[in-house]
Amino acid sequence: MARAFGATDIVAARGEEAEQAVLDLTGRIGADAALECVGTEQSIATAFAVARPGSTVGIVGVPHGQVPFATTFFRNVGWRGGPAPARLYIPDLMTDVLAGTLNPGRVFDYETDLEQVSDAYRAMDERRAIKSVIRVGSL
Repeated sequence: MARAFGATDIVAARGEEAEQAVLDLTGRIGADAALECVGTEQSIATAFAVARPGSTVGIVGVPHGQVPFATTFFRNVGWRGGPAPARLYIPDLMTDVLAGTLNPGRVFDYETDLEQVSDAYRAMDERRAIKSVIRVGSL
């Protein structure tokens, strides 16, 4: 999926392993920009760790961990972000999905029912799925 959107390199690691991989790919300089979309303390720390001095980290949604202000300040790494009010868009998007004019399948790549919801979380955690659809009844 990342390559379809133009990614040239993919790091399928987390935490310190991801940091080292990105620093190795960039000749120890760091990334020109990083985008943090998960919101966990680890993903926030990773985004800032891989960003080179003078770069910017984008934060999508409300972080569940602390943004390391002192670290970013002294490394000259900027950040921008804001909440992602997904529920605001659901009525319009759902209409388009049900009408077939919008295909969510590129992101929602795992489907199960409510009884197997733990399988969906496991698939996302193991990186076998990007995002899961949980069917709770027929539409």
